[in-house]
Amino acid sequence: MTTAEIASSWLQHDDEVVVPVEHVELAGHLRVPMRPTGVVVFAHGSGTDRNSPRNKYLAGLLAGQQLATLTIDLLMPAETIDRAPIFDVGRLGRRLTAGHSWLQRSPIFQELPVGYFGAGSDAPVALWAAAESRDTVRAVVVRGGRPDLAGERLHEVLAPTLFLVGGHDQRVRAANHRAAERMRCEHRVTELTAPGHVWGEPRLTRWAAYLAAVWFTKHLTENALMSETSRIESGPARTS
Repeated sequence: MTTAEIASSWLQHDDEVVVPVEHVELAGHLRVPMRPTGVVVFAHGSGTDRNSPRNKYLAGLLAGQQLATLTIDLLMPAETIDRAPIFDVGRLGRRLTAGHSWLQRSPIFQELPVGYFGAGSDAPVALWAAAESRDTVRAVVVRGGRPDLAGERLHEVLAPTLFLVGGHDQRVRAANHRAAERMRCEHRVTELTAPGHVWGEPRLTRWAAYLAAVWFTKHLTENALMSETSRIESGPARTS
């Protein structure tokens, strides 16, 4: 049994959910470990399986660090027939932030720090939404894709952001570096492979998931600890 599979066995909730957004109901999957200290919302607008092994592996690693995850299909099945909506960054970004708002209406998640994750065509969506929710999002990780398509929203992101770049497509590499150069917040670009080394996709997936989990754990757990410390130091509410 892998580390991610062991972590998944600790889940308090592992449920399919329906997320009401913009007069439609989007399908999602919510994984909640015991005593979560943060939550990561996965942008998923590409029409592929939201419960793919890649997503489940990352969710399992995050669960092992007491981080809940919500994966949202940002498009209805009928909307994926035409490829155009997949690249409508603003529309998908608005749906992602609406899903985030829906999640935080639950008492379990109201006070938890939130992170966004997006891979491939969902990378700019996660960044667009992070700018839209800049007062509440505490960490972002994007892998590959064209994060530069988030456009002017990039310099509005406040959350520490990790760019994971792998593969051999130089255009993707360049797009990630262009996006990073426009960021004003803490950020890092990490190459998943060293020059001259060729890794298979399974190994790249595991390595990317590990780096993403480390980033989210660092920034979300530290925020949760600081919030709890502030609450304790402020003491009980006083009445007069």
